[in-house]
Amino acid sequence: MVELSKPTYVGHRARIKEKYEKSGLHGWHDYEVLELALSYSIARKDTKCIAKELLGRFKTLNGVLDADSKDLQSINGLSKHSALFLKLLKDVSVLYMEKGLHKRDLLSDPQAVCDYLKVALKGLSDEVFCMIFLDGRNQLIGMETLKTGTVNRAVVFPRTIVERALYHHAVSVIVAHNHPSGSLEPSVEDKDITQSIKNALKTVDIALLDHVIIGGNEFFSFKEKRFM
Repeated sequence: MVELSKPTYVGHRARIKEKYEKSGLHGWHDYEVLELALSYSIARKDTKCIAKELLGRFKTLNGVLDADSKDLQSINGLSKHSALFLKLLKDVSVLYMEKGLHKRDLLSDPQAVCDYLKVALKGLSDEVFCMIFLDGRNQLIGMETLKTGTVNRAVVFPRTIVERALYHHAVSVIVAHNHPSGSLEPSVEDKDITQSIKNALKTVDIALLDHVIIGGNEFFSFKEKRFM
């Protein structure tokens, strides 16, 4: 009887998982990280080729995790199931960062807020507006996001932020949005909206602590730059 040999990827998967178990991801190439991750969502297939094709299309690990699910599915061998799994990895990392903000004085630790916002907003293809609500001890109450779409932001945003701040019983608010182009330069509209939000919140005795712009892997703080 002829003994059938096991596919080569079976032994390779075992070796790469053993490597991760022993030393974590330190020193790994991006394709190796993706290869390991995909091995948990793709059965009976060599995931190295898929990982390298993903990087050929989206350039970096961050680019892959930031990519739209439909764009991910255009890669040969990557199903909707696996595309959603990659999106889950990104969302779990955002949630991990968010959970780390709880029970901290965010007014005295602005870097933690900006680090979270970079993970949450960097790489998005659409402009998204994020609201962070704080209590009297400057601790996190909650967060909400609002896509800008094509609405008149100068009218909608201040009213919406006041409504949501009152809903959360917030004492202060931090707002943020991303520039998909990667630019950090605040536009005239950004400055006008910041002032409008500040004035609207002031009418209900709620403070606007900062407005943060995320562009690429950097951030612009209105408070830090004394634009408030």
